[in-house]
Amino acid sequence: MAIQNFNPEGKYSKASVLSNDAYISGILKGDRSILSRAITLIESNNPLHHQQADELISACLPHSGKAFRLGITGVPGVGKSTFIETFGALLIKKEYKVAVLAIDPSSGRSKGSILGDKTRMASLATNDNAFIRPSPSADAFGGVARKTRETIMLCEAAGYDFIIVETVGVGQSETAIKSMVDFFLLLLLPGAGDELQGIKRGIVEMADMLVINKTDGELKNSAKRAKLDYKNALHLFPPTESGWEVKVLTCSATEETGLTDILKQLDKYQSEMTKSGYSKTLRQKQNEYWLSESLFDALKMDFLSNKEIKSKLEQLKSEVSQGKISPFKASEYLISLYKKLAK
Repeated sequence: MAIQNFNPEGKYSKASVLSNDAYISGILKGDRSILSRAITLIESNNPLHHQQADELISACLPHSGKAFRLGITGVPGVGKSTFIETFGALLIKKEYKVAVLAIDPSSGRSKGSILGDKTRMASLATNDNAFIRPSPSADAFGGVARKTRETIMLCEAAGYDFIIVETVGVGQSETAIKSMVDFFLLLLLPGAGDELQGIKRGIVEMADMLVINKTDGELKNSAKRAKLDYKNALHLFPPTESGWEVKVLTCSATEETGLTDILKQLDKYQSEMTKSGYSKTLRQKQNEYWLSESLFDALKMDFLSNKEIKSKLEQLKSEVSQGKISPFKASEYLISLYKKLAK
């Protein structure tokens, strides 16, 4: 059975959407084309596709959960794409199958995005043991696409055992990415000083490792100073919940130096957290968190899709903008109306 295809904005194309049996079969065989089309399905904003997407995710759930999930963030220009491509190549040499979920910044006006990570990671994109999926960040918090967590599950079901999630890195709250990965890596530029003051404390507190990238050429000395500054700064932060001591490392993605040390620390972290039971506890807490998030998303969607609510909301927006009613009073009215309609 097939229906018309779509993009995440819900627009149709001539291609066909597969049945879930075909999706599941292709995903479990590691078919990258089928996996990509399945991700497009779950990213769709068209309500007609939600049930099929939910059924697909449920079917893949028993085959997921075994990969190591690495979140990577950093300011624009820190070299995230170059780092991921080089580090991904190292992982593949170590016989991992690597999936990269690269979140592209979306325009607040047009909702469009560049989606250029396959171009920036050209070498990795052509490797049979790698899968790169750029997704628009849209209105998701923390620079993470709304359906990234479900995408992780599909990639794991397809046999990818190392998942890398790259955030936009625009200084927003990174809570979303932290809540879906096992390890959170913050990429930094050499030359701490004033830059150290500009990094939001919350992001540093969430990081399991700080990595100073572009440690090459004339930047080597400043990178050494930056490493010392960051290590000293970490003493001001409270201990991590996991008991892990946050490391500060240096690397050069372009010269491919320092990457092996990073991987060794990731292996050490995974070993220690598995042994202590923290990895299992973390995944359980993340599942609970995403239950709440999914519930809030569903309620918001149901609320805003109600015709009477939509009509009244437009009227109240005008009244609020003119100062005829307070935003708080308007929201209370809409919630009261929603409750009446639900009875």
